[in-house]
Amino acid sequence: MTNHPGGRADPTRPLLHFTAPTGWINDPHGLTFHRGAYHLFHQYVPDSPVWAPHCHWGHAVSTDLLRWEQRPVALAPGDGDDGVWTGCLVTDGAGARILYTSVTHPDLGLGRVRVATPTDDGWDTWKKGDVVLQPPDGLDLVAFRDPFVVREGPGWRMFVGAGTASGEAMALTWTSSDLEAWAYDGVAASRSTTERDPVWMGSLWECPQLVEVDGHTVLLASVWEAEVLHHVGYGLGSSDRGRFVAADWGRLSFGDAYYAPSYFEDSAGRPCLIFWMRGVGGADAGWSGCLSVPYVLSVADGRLRATPHPELAARRGPSPDPEPDLAAGPVDLEWSPDPDGDRLELVPPSGASTSLVVGHGTVTLERPGHADSSMPWSGGDLRVLVDGPVVEVAGADGLLGGALAPPHRLLAGRGALRVWPL
Repeated sequence: MTNHPGGRADPTRPLLHFTAPTGWINDPHGLTFHRGAYHLFHQYVPDSPVWAPHCHWGHAVSTDLLRWEQRPVALAPGDGDDGVWTGCLVTDGAGARILYTSVTHPDLGLGRVRVATPTDDGWDTWKKGDVVLQPPDGLDLVAFRDPFVVREGPGWRMFVGAGTASGEAMALTWTSSDLEAWAYDGVAASRSTTERDPVWMGSLWECPQLVEVDGHTVLLASVWEAEVLHHVGYGLGSSDRGRFVAADWGRLSFGDAYYAPSYFEDSAGRPCLIFWMRGVGGADAGWSGCLSVPYVLSVADGRLRATPHPELAARRGPSPDPEPDLAAGPVDLEWSPDPDGDRLELVPPSGASTSLVVGHGTVTLERPGHADSSMPWSGGDLRVLVDGPVVEVAGADGLLGGALAPPHRLLAGRGALRVWPL
């Protein structure tokens, strides 16, 4: 399947948010610009719209991060794997490697890290190799998964998410000179689930990633506890020889949609993220889950900020449309809410509207059939993307979004609003 603009044949499916033709998707990973195109990999259960442990690595390609062409499954269970879970893709002078979480029954929570290499230049087919590392002894781990690899000097450093029986969320670390032999190097960062000031970071970090943004080391983590997926949190600080020291902790996502972001650098070298968005589609539709639009990361005023990627603005027409038809295709809104309180309504053909309500220092997403969700609003413009059954809201204080009934018109409040069809 190809997700592309130019006419919405199915109003229940987004156009600029990647979906699978059938089945379940979750975590994106390994997004890499290679030979003039972006290669996206993702968790995929092709035979079920409900998550199951026998995850595959789905694969898609794009030239603009918005219109995706489905490619064959890159990795599937078998050959010693009961499930092929989240990981990363690394390129060096010798080619590319996938490092992924290999899980086996009965203890799916404690994965292993295994390698795979491509057998063609288009990265469509991959050959599984060895298990390169397993959970270390002595930490009383109950979870271990999601490798992420970065360059460190002439060598490489890997981080893997973990959680202990006592509720300590961790990123463990290994080093390698050749991406083949890995030496355990201890705990890169940790935080107890009992710590809640200034934000709570759970008892397990899924998909932990340590990256550099605007001169800061950023620890990104998906917050998990007791089989519940919560939000995306982060630490801002510094690192030295694989040890992260947080100067502050923050929260990047709000609501029930965003989880498992994947860091990548775009073709211009900008630091970027793309998220899994939960709750879109479902069993009745035969497909479940989508990926967010891409975001560029920056650090401002002591906070991590995610801004919609410039490829979105590049799709805008020459001028805003004062009365867009939201059923015809995606729209990109720039909203300057009235600081005394404001409201934006997304009206479906029938039934109750979805509303964005600004006031008392928050922006709240109100949707029929869902609990209200809010994020802080310290003022300033909000960027709102509406794409059929998905809405995303980006501001200086974070991201808020989720599924909604596909709207066809827009009712604006008092603040200034500009709307571009995409």
